[in-house]
Amino acid sequence: MTPNPLDSREPFWTLETRLSTALLMLAGFIGAAAYTHSAGYFVTFMTGNTERAVLGGFLGDYTLALGAAGLIVCFLAGVIVASLCRRHWWTNHPHGATVLATMAFTVAAVVDSILYWHDKDLGLTPILFVAFGMGALNTSFVKNGETAIPVTYVTGTLVKLAQGIERHLAGGTHREWAGYAVQWLSFALGAFLGGLVSLVIDGRDMLFAAVIGSALVSVYTWLADARAIARHQHRI
Repeated sequence: MTPNPLDSREPFWTLETRLSTALLMLAGFIGAAAYTHSAGYFVTFMTGNTERAVLGGFLGDYTLALGAAGLIVCFLAGVIVASLCRRHWWTNHPHGATVLATMAFTVAAVVDSILYWHDKDLGLTPILFVAFGMGALNTSFVKNGETAIPVTYVTGTLVKLAQGIERHLAGGTHREWAGYAVQWLSFALGAFLGGLVSLVIDGRDMLFAAVIGSALVSVYTWLADARAIARHQHRI
């Protein structure tokens, strides 16, 4: 998926780099939408949700604990459903996961409009569908049955970034860490844009903005994937 950092002849700005950049920005934007217009729910940070699920009981906030546990379950469900779909229907096509995520975000926006039409902030129910969609996005890039580029697992990306910097200092090249830096910065930029948008629109509109953004990324990944397949067939 990511070009071999040890091969300086490999082009850096590959199709997968462009697609992952778009998806990471989308994930950052949607994470910001969910966090800024809800009770502080994480749809990308399952480590934080795990701690909330465990520690909420000790703090006496059982609503917080159950909500965090529900987000984890929905996130896992998104990964499982998208993985099953990928195995049987959209093998090696990143746009499939994005389409599924767009559908989940659309359901979240509709549910929020029905259940919380009088509120500016988002309730837990629509956020659960958003968490499902975020789980699905993490199956966009898979090698040997496992995620090659985690779209929401930024902690892992930072660890790889730091390890790449160490390898560069030990005699490698900037290619050891540059790809991970782009991934982290893409997520951060998406979160920044989401934060800016959240200043001028409410939670429901943020969800619909997420739907539009996800749909646009779905179209982009589908067109890019189709062009890549066409080029491959032309070479054959």
